[in-house]
Amino acid sequence: MDRAATTKADSDVIVVGAGPVGLALTLDLARRGLTVRLLERGRGTFEGSRAKGLQPRTLEVLDDLGLAAAALAAGGDYPPMGLHLGPCTKTWRMHAAAPDSAGTPYGDILLLPQYATAALLHTAVEQLGVRVDFGARAVAITQDDDGCAVRLDDGRRLTARYVVGADGGSSTVRKAAGIAFEGATDEADRMLLVDAAVDGLSRDHWHVWPRAGGRSVAACPLPGGDRFQIMIKVRPGEAVHARDLTDPALAALFRRRVGRSLTLRDISWSSVFRPNVRLAERYRDRRLLLCGDAAHVHTPAGAQGLNTGVQDAHNLGWKLHQVLAGADDTLLDSYEGERRPVAARVLGRSTELYEGLRRPRPGKLTRGQDEHQLTISYFGGPLAPADAPRTATLRPGDRAPDAPLPHPTPTARTLFDLYRGPHFTALAFGARAAAALDRLPWPTAGVPLRRHAVLTRTTAGTPAEAALLTAYGITEDTVLIVRPDGHVGTVAPVDRTGDVRIPAPFGPHDADGYGGQRTTDGSR
Repeated sequence: MDRAATTKADSDVIVVGAGPVGLALTLDLARRGLTVRLLERGRGTFEGSRAKGLQPRTLEVLDDLGLAAAALAAGGDYPPMGLHLGPCTKTWRMHAAAPDSAGTPYGDILLLPQYATAALLHTAVEQLGVRVDFGARAVAITQDDDGCAVRLDDGRRLTARYVVGADGGSSTVRKAAGIAFEGATDEADRMLLVDAAVDGLSRDHWHVWPRAGGRSVAACPLPGGDRFQIMIKVRPGEAVHARDLTDPALAALFRRRVGRSLTLRDISWSSVFRPNVRLAERYRDRRLLLCGDAAHVHTPAGAQGLNTGVQDAHNLGWKLHQVLAGADDTLLDSYEGERRPVAARVLGRSTELYEGLRRPRPGKLTRGQDEHQLTISYFGGPLAPADAPRTATLRPGDRAPDAPLPHPTPTARTLFDLYRGPHFTALAFGARAAAALDRLPWPTAGVPLRRHAVLTRTTAGTPAEAALLTAYGITEDTVLIVRPDGHVGTVAPVDRTGDVRIPAPFGPHDADGYGGQRTTDGSR
């Protein structure tokens, strides 16, 4: 690469891939005032239902991005499962709700097809002035110490300080970075996915027709119209040709499998699915980073893949902001350190759940609280050492739960109202903490800090105060900093002198690097 050509990059970040993950990252970066270029090799937005479940933790991410209400309005509850066994139908609820102790306004998974999720994010991105560059296929990506260059198949050459690949399992960015994609694809296990209307089929159940010899069929009603997502298993060893995906062929196959009383019509999308379980060896090669399916691909069971990818983006966005503002770029190493272990665990769980689909039974098809992703923690990771101070209930790296504010205002009734946006949040509990709050040092560049004295005592005087102190495990004067991605950054007890220490990387960055432990009076 010509170094001079990247000294003045066209953009701060180029995001390759405009699926939900790439759109979520672009939205987060754009709302921070960064210049982002979003490339998509397809000619338009994705039109299939594919990933159709948004977990509670992902809804919290959408809340932070200002889109949760729109998602809830466009989506719906998952219907009960209906297992058709001859003349009988066995019904049960597939998903368990999150317990009240989870501290979330989103207690259950939301049924929302991928095309609707992408549409919400796409609209929000465009409202911030970013246009998706459709039909832009990256054919070569290079980097040097100053930036990256992306060459497109139409001859254009774009430059940026960083490039993020959110371009799926066949990621061009991952290949350019030379990062291995470890795992396997089961070519013998295939399923046809179809979005269509079905005459004669009720919309009050997610229908499952178990069939011997790998011929099972399922149909899940999608919100917002008459669509179903149809899943038709392909028998082992049976070839699938282009002619098998025509509308008449799919309609005939559906009738043969489930009965002539049901008619498949108005097919809007179809695809052949193969179980693909892979994890990138690394998430970063200098200025090239991976996000979503470019870093990890899952089975569809448990609605984990898209959710994990959107949360990748939420973790990466604020770190890119800090580094672009002058923080040491080793902060970006913490992205892999925090998110790759999560993907490894999720891959194992989704594979286990997928195995349960081979012989459909209620016990194997029920989803529990593990799938909600509310218990994901970065404790013990690169930004949350195990020996750091903690409260009675929260450790650094834990997800910060929601709770009602004891003294609500017209603009903030809960803690999530304070967290919403691209900033760090400092919460003060106790009088000494409240006094120290305004003296917390923080840089003028990069991600800003918003300060809130939420409670000036650490003993409860009302039930609302008791609920808040219990949720956050507060027993002494404490300043707690919540990261922009909704995880606890640091727990800083305030000593009797009113002193509070904010460790790196949540203290100020200056000429000698990012962070550096400082007290409220600025000394080290």
